[in-house]
Amino acid sequence: MKTAIVTGAAQGVGLVTARLLGQKGHHVVLTDVQPLADQAAALSSEGLSVSHVSGDVSSESFVADLAAKVAADHGGADILINNAGISLICPAEETSFDQWQRVMAINLAGPFLLSKAFGLQMLAKGKGSIVNIASIAGLRGVIHRTAYNASKHGLIGMTRTLAAEWGGRGVRVNAVCPGWIKTEMDVADQGSGAYGDEDIINRVPMARFAKPEDVAAAIAFLADDGAFVNGVTLPVDGGWTADASWDALRLKAR
Repeated sequence: MKTAIVTGAAQGVGLVTARLLGQKGHHVVLTDVQPLADQAAALSSEGLSVSHVSGDVSSESFVADLAAKVAADHGGADILINNAGISLICPAEETSFDQWQRVMAINLAGPFLLSKAFGLQMLAKGKGSIVNIASIAGLRGVIHRTAYNASKHGLIGMTRTLAAEWGGRGVRVNAVCPGWIKTEMDVADQGSGAYGDEDIINRVPMARFAKPEDVAAAIAFLADDGAFVNGVTLPVDGGWTADASWDALRLKAR
């Protein structure tokens, strides 16, 4: 049985991904800064093999302890899903350095620490897969998200570099770039008045938000050993980044 680590697993894409990987026969280690007992119990009740550890992925000591526990309990990780992340909607000129640092710590430093710690375990085995959850905001610029965009651009750069560095040693590193997803994060962002459902639906050629299951399916594909894929950034955005049309033209085509 392979061991998969899923960060940000308390809700949304992380929880759905954990369930899907468990259904594929992996033991899944859930981690999140939030408590995880209820989520782990629910997944266990479905017959899935799971364990959980709560902590801050931007803490070097927590990541080291987590990696040591996974090594002791399961012989090391086979799959790492770097999903934990936070959003920040704020004009650049109003973004404080503390806000910038917090976004970078969780969205970029955390995946680096986790990739290094669990990448060492995978390199020792000569195989493994890391999937980083970036964003279409890592492929384009989205207004009022300077820190978030920069963190996701950085995560894509790290993905490509690790893919080049570790691919020849058996460890594949890829990124998924979701568009807007109906999750708790979207509810919080919409609550700030930043956008509404129609803003997203009218922009996406497939005319809907992504679902967590859409993103989880892409993650599971990239995580699977059967995928001869390394260093890609896979948009899961319903065609958002492919479409350069203006809104009236896009809507007319429906």
